[in-house]
Amino acid sequence: MKVSYNWIKEFLNIDLDYTKVSEILTDTGLEIGGVEEFQSIKGGLEGIVIGEVLTCEKHSNADTLSVTTVDIGNGNILPIVCGAPNVAAGQKVVVSTVGTTLYDGDEGFKIKKSKIRGEVSEGMICAEDELGLGTSHDGIMVLDSSIENGTLAKNYFKIENDIIFDIDLTPNRIDAASHYGVARDLAAYLKQNENVEFKNHSVDNFTIDNNNLPIEVIVENQEACKRYSGLTISNITVKESPDWLKNRLKSIGLTPINNIVDITNYILQEQGQPLHAFDADKISGNKVIVKMLSDKTKFTTLDEQERELSDKDLMICNDSEGMCIAGVFGGAESGVTETTKNIFLESAYFDSVYVRKTAKRHGLNTDASFRFERGTDPNNTVFALKRAAILIKELAGGEISSDIIDVYTQPVENKIVDVKYSHITRLIGKDLGNDNIKNILEGLEIKIISEQDDELKLEIPAYRVDVTREADVIEEILRIYGYNNIEISDSVKSALSYVENPDKNKIKNIISDMLSSAGFSEMMSNSLTKAKYYTDNENYKDDETVKILNPLSIDLDGMRQSLLFGGLEAISFNKNRKNKDLKLYEFGNTYFLKGENNENSQLNYKEQSNLALFLTGNKNKVNWNLEAEPSTFFELKAYTENILLRLGFDLSKLNKMYNSKTIFAESVLYLLNNKAIVEFGVVDTKITKDFDIDDLVYYAEFDWNNLLKLSVKNKLEYKPISKYPEVKRDLALLLDKSISFEQIVKLANKSEKRILKTVSMFDYFEGEKIGKEKKSYGVSFTLQDENKTLTDKQIDKVMRSLINIFQRELGAEIR
Repeated sequence: MKVSYNWIKEFLNIDLDYTKVSEILTDTGLEIGGVEEFQSIKGGLEGIVIGEVLTCEKHSNADTLSVTTVDIGNGNILPIVCGAPNVAAGQKVVVSTVGTTLYDGDEGFKIKKSKIRGEVSEGMICAEDELGLGTSHDGIMVLDSSIENGTLAKNYFKIENDIIFDIDLTPNRIDAASHYGVARDLAAYLKQNENVEFKNHSVDNFTIDNNNLPIEVIVENQEACKRYSGLTISNITVKESPDWLKNRLKSIGLTPINNIVDITNYILQEQGQPLHAFDADKISGNKVIVKMLSDKTKFTTLDEQERELSDKDLMICNDSEGMCIAGVFGGAESGVTETTKNIFLESAYFDSVYVRKTAKRHGLNTDASFRFERGTDPNNTVFALKRAAILIKELAGGEISSDIIDVYTQPVENKIVDVKYSHITRLIGKDLGNDNIKNILEGLEIKIISEQDDELKLEIPAYRVDVTREADVIEEILRIYGYNNIEISDSVKSALSYVENPDKNKIKNIISDMLSSAGFSEMMSNSLTKAKYYTDNENYKDDETVKILNPLSIDLDGMRQSLLFGGLEAISFNKNRKNKDLKLYEFGNTYFLKGENNENSQLNYKEQSNLALFLTGNKNKVNWNLEAEPSTFFELKAYTENILLRLGFDLSKLNKMYNSKTIFAESVLYLLNNKAIVEFGVVDTKITKDFDIDDLVYYAEFDWNNLLKLSVKNKLEYKPISKYPEVKRDLALLLDKSISFEQIVKLANKSEKRILKTVSMFDYFEGEKIGKEKKSYGVSFTLQDENKTLTDKQIDKVMRSLINIFQRELGAEIR
């Protein structure tokens, strides 16, 4: 949100350096995202002066040029070649001196000393469009003859210079979405140490001229429109706004339109209260009716787009049709035009939920909806209405031709909050002093109803929608006092806490460190995602997606059921930026719904923690001595099993299922006690192509809840390395293709439990030479006795036993 420093000064008698103001606002919670300088004329007319043409003669080598001498004051007389047809001796003109930069839009050009057709020219006599003062280029500007030579043009034309603060306004601070609101915070801070006068504009001179144009207001839906105020003004003249008003709007990035519309925008930015002006002659039946229209009613808005209304959209109507989408956008037929003579001015308080849903439904985001969605001040509608009416009479003429209509049947009550001084000191960590606390509360327009011993009873203004509890009030006090003014304590107070087993954070950090050390990058994706990812997907049930009732966009209309799609979005994002070789991991929650997804049903939500791994592209960076090697399923398998081993799982005790989900082209599911622990494999290319990913993506998703529960039973034990040597023996086994290596490992461990330490595969072969239905494994066995050195006799006995069981159980042939 852009805020003008000059505008703030209308409410505060201060003259602080803008850097100090920026620091104060940031410290009080209105963080300044940027500061820029504004000039009502780009360049500020620097280097431009008023001069007098002393002589003017035709150029000897050009029919359309004149050679002049111009007195610019202080005895400086410049020769200037001019091409304007109306230049003449004795005129007071505007002169750009050598070195001055003139602007055409954002592009500038510098005035230089030059020769034009042989004549020296040391400046430029300007037309109004060349200075940015108008659009005419018929000739040079000729000013009043009484102006003193050498007068600075910026002083004569009263160029306005301003500092614009760009405030990163947080959603809860809608009370500061106006210049008055920002000035209020600034005043509250400054009043702690100095006497600062802070006041709003007066509306005491508001008067009703006649009652010649009464408009009846009927509010049918008082839940959606809690207050509706309005009045009529007749015999106005719609025209261009004066420079001061245009400059105020342009300084904060708004485009002036006409005096009536500009005033409504001005009041919105000044007071934070949206207004809307209707052409009163287009209000059929002289009635304004606030109601809903039938579903699918067609309505054309100010941007000339025809929109289809919902029966939940609040509309401002006359007795025959809609005129405006309440709090969001005006209609094309009822707005103010150059021919408008009479207006009805609206100032209302619409319910934030209704406005938010309507704005999102139609994809509209206006300055008015921004404020109504977050909550405006219900008690400010009449003040803003009077302030606007006074300005309209001043700038457009006319008479106020009706009483103020104010439909406010159920006034919004200010909140009452009890606060204790002792609680303020305890939470802030410093005794601020009772008088200072009351001074801050007064500056924030929080009324002290009563004070008794340690307790204050406070009345919170209705516009402070974010202040509802004692803790909120204390936060407000601390915000204005200044977080940086709280000294760091030299003592630490803490309480002993019970650490559950397993320690979830500790285990998470262990695995994070392990993966990061292995070259993985941690990612974090949004829990809000596209609900369509889970529509017509065999692996996920669409009715289990937690749908967002009021989504920010269709891309964020559901809660994720899997970490897969967020990871694919990240891979696609990196791939489009030439970063194709990725190893990513993410800890995150997934969400499921059991029951109907509506506002009234009792919902049964399920939240589940997961860990996801992603591999794609090459496993290593190409170097002069290292060729590209693509990531593989077995690389992912190694990382997956290393995580399980690190958490104490015995891989031999895990059960396996294959290809249980169609999101994978091929996958393996590990289970323990019939509980899924992890599934990993290669993602189906039909899915990755939807994300424009050409490379294979390898994905593993751990059920982190099950993993933690089962890991409790795993006891990690450490023992010294044996001083007795290992012995390795190899076998080449010819087997049927249906036999897996896992079966070999299980049989080997079953046959010899004491001295057989590991079983590994070092070779694999298939081919016609050994038979189409056969395959060959090269298997290595590591033997070791913890208490003595093995003898050849013991080793041979173990190997004969292994050979026998392989031949008997698997039909193996020893090659």
